[in-house]
Amino acid sequence: MARATPRRELLAGPAGRIECVIESPPAGARGLALVAHPHPLYGGTLENKVVQALARAFVELGYAALRPNFRGVGASEGAYDEGRGEVEDLAAVLESARRELGELPLTLAGFSFGAVMQTRLAARARAERLVLVGLAVNHFDASPVPADTILVHGELDETVPLKSVLDWARPQDLPVVVVPGADHFFHRRLHVLRGIVQHNWRTR
Repeated sequence: MARATPRRELLAGPAGRIECVIESPPAGARGLALVAHPHPLYGGTLENKVVQALARAFVELGYAALRPNFRGVGASEGAYDEGRGEVEDLAAVLESARRELGELPLTLAGFSFGAVMQTRLAARARAERLVLVGLAVNHFDASPVPADTILVHGELDETVPLKSVLDWARPQDLPVVVVPGADHFFHRRLHVLRGIVQHNWRTR
């Protein structure tokens, strides 16, 4: 199995430098996967295990995976902006990646707060597909998403109750992949999450 060569960079952003880990498959990337972490004020960073699992899944699929820290997290400059500036941070990282790697097919992926931010970015970015995990719709307004979005949620999620996600998805006729026994952070289920993403890509 191909292994990524991660590198950590500081990219220009609207509130200052943005810390970002970039992992690229050795054979070259066939696409970009921008992965967003959970809430900055509650311990969310690019090192989050769900975020790392998503990035690994995409690298194994041949994508260059970018995991930025939102403003005010780690070495990223600025301060939390209640979901407004955070979308601008993602847009800045995407612009930088496209300058370096070209107009490769784009996937937007995110966990919890990060998943909501990606629904907002998708309204203006040309994304091939979205992957949303533990979508925090009970705390933030998420934008509607395309019908082929992969929406994954834990059956026992107490941070974002499954009912909240079903209520959000229902008007869009959007399927929800429910992982039995999984909590919000997918403890002991990260391999299942990776498999869901990769299986859905291989069957497209």
